[in-house]
Amino acid sequence: MASSFANLRYTSGILIPAVPLPCSPAAALGHNSGTMRTKMGFVLILLLSLLIAGCGVSGNQSASSGGGTGTGPGGGGGGGGTGGGGSPSACSAMSLGQGASLNGFLPFPADNAWNQDISSAAVDPNSAAIINFIGPSIGLHPDFGSGEYNGSDIGIPYVVVGSSQAPVNINFTAYGDESDPGPMPVPASAPIEGDPNPGSGDRHVLVLDNANCWLYELYSSYPNTDGSWNAASAAVWDLLADEQRPWTWTSADAAGLPIFAGLARYDEVASGQIRHALRFTLAQSRAAFVPPASHWAANSSNSLAAPMGMRLRLKASYDISGFSQTNQVILTALKKYGMIMADNGSSMYISGAPDSRWNNDDLHNLGQVTASAFDVVQMNPIYTASNVPQGAAPVISSFSASPATVAAGTAVALSWNSTGTYFVVSPQIGAVRGNQATVTPAQTTTYTLYATNPYGRTTATVTVTVQ
Repeated sequence: MASSFANLRYTSGILIPAVPLPCSPAAALGHNSGTMRTKMGFVLILLLSLLIAGCGVSGNQSASSGGGTGTGPGGGGGGGGTGGGGSPSACSAMSLGQGASLNGFLPFPADNAWNQDISSAAVDPNSAAIINFIGPSIGLHPDFGSGEYNGSDIGIPYVVVGSSQAPVNINFTAYGDESDPGPMPVPASAPIEGDPNPGSGDRHVLVLDNANCWLYELYSSYPNTDGSWNAASAAVWDLLADEQRPWTWTSADAAGLPIFAGLARYDEVASGQIRHALRFTLAQSRAAFVPPASHWAANSSNSLAAPMGMRLRLKASYDISGFSQTNQVILTALKKYGMIMADNGSSMYISGAPDSRWNNDDLHNLGQVTASAFDVVQMNPIYTASNVPQGAAPVISSFSASPATVAAGTAVALSWNSTGTYFVVSPQIGAVRGNQATVTPAQTTTYTLYATNPYGRTTATVTVTVQ
């Protein structure tokens, strides 16, 4: 994994990150402090333990792997079910704009880990000990709300765009090796986490495309005057598929997971139900992850510290009748879907989107629900440096342009054959399904196909000559 070693400096005999890594959302209804995540433990363990897998390519192809040692399940492939499965037209139900209603659309297929009913799942044998390590008296804290806290909106914002939003370039400032390349349809005015004063926080940007059914997430995001964006890392997610990010790769979140999937949103609470797990943070995590997480950001060597992707579930016996209807919707979701640990941060902070309709005083009552009211859902498998899944990065058997020589503005068909589970074509196109795309180059252009699967990424190039 090339980028595990990127952005590091050698100091006193150890490798130390030269720039901050993505961390959990800054504050809401109280500052979520201590959220800076580090790859140092991750890198040191991998340096000693992992053999990075890759597949041989030749000519104008190259491969990079996200694998380690051992074996494990693959990923990818969409499915049916409520919400995310099926055709991109399913996403047209989403309204446009910042904080827009999804109008019942459920990101990702019904069998996706975020959307699975785990109310009857087995309890992990170490549940009691893990809860005791977390701190059984620590209460839930909604890391979202209305208004501002310390000059910033409370929560992680998002925007829904349509077909009129042009794709723009994304320039990576840190973790490009583990990022999905642009272009991406990110508006120049896209809300940044921490607005109107995002400062040097996580600065997440989340964009949903209701025309093509993709989710784009950026970390440490800064807009440029030409419409492009700088970002430390970025990930693209197919809202219609069960995508597994390459093992050991990060995303815009520490666990290598999508952020948007775990946000509590007012529109769904108002509908009477949240149909997915929520995202949450803990102060300590160890060098391990539970699928579908793909990355750790260890800050503890204690065996009871959570692996990224660990899921807590509110006990079925917990009486929620004394809470408001809003909070009952949230707590019911925590009984049915649970909450997935996605980053280091303040313990028991659950994530959501800012909305002027939240009642902060009412949300604060969730603090009565302590960690002791939760069970740890059985974790199997748990991946560490000794058993990270290993396999072959995608094979690109062909990538061609027809015609290969054209006049400016002429449509050109790009086509390919590959074993990848998702694809990006750059420049001009971005994320794409299937095995073809149409471009209209104004000048001689070299196009790169990025094919990705759970074990890494392979690239191939083709040049269209404009006469």
